[in-house]
Amino acid sequence: MALKGQKPLWLTFDCYGTLIQWDEGLLAAVKQILVQQTDHSIDPDTLIEIYDKYEHQLEQSTPHRKFKDVAGKALEMAMIELGLAYQASDIDILTSSISKMPPFAEVVSTLAQLKNMGFKLCIISNTDDDIIAGNVDQLGGHIDRVISAQQAQAYKPSRKIFEYAHKQLGITKDDVLHICASPHLDLVAAREMGFRAVWVDRGTKRKPLTDYTPNETVATLDKVIDKLQNINW
Repeated sequence: MALKGQKPLWLTFDCYGTLIQWDEGLLAAVKQILVQQTDHSIDPDTLIEIYDKYEHQLEQSTPHRKFKDVAGKALEMAMIELGLAYQASDIDILTSSISKMPPFAEVVSTLAQLKNMGFKLCIISNTDDDIIAGNVDQLGGHIDRVISAQQAQAYKPSRKIFEYAHKQLGITKDDVLHICASPHLDLVAAREMGFRAVWVDRGTKRKPLTDYTPNETVATLDKVIDKLQNINW
């Protein structure tokens, strides 16, 4: 399902895992949290897997909670499940680590190229404004707009956050191309809403949806440049 239709006015991006090194940063934060435990036999990947489960559950519950509250509760529930002692300072380690997570090596130069090609750039992310600010500061000043779950009062894969973003940008789904690394959040929304999407498959454990094929798949963000330059817009 190759890219077609009108040239998008905006390129929207998932942040963590697409632009920012989420998996690497999360693993480092969890290792720091586990160092404080008396039981050092817990595998960090196990804690992350259970944390992810609770985080996604809490994000879809009502009423809407800020991401820091969701992350804190999910971390607490995961640590309790594993028999670990949770402290309030643990969530501060996690959220402060998120803000400091760096971009992938090719990201800043790619964003600069996309800006030079005439696209406006927006991030749509499942986070709070104060958390993502530290990440955006590392993106070379190329991002025109940030839409957070805090602003939209909704988390992906809910279409509410994307509809909010499109309304704020003053566009329809046909005016946008979404670029993401998360199949079970962003691509679920693309399937439901019908907006065009490029999946950045960075070789993680995340698997594509069985009932949806993105318009394009690339291994790294810079490969998006070739895809866009090969279209006769």
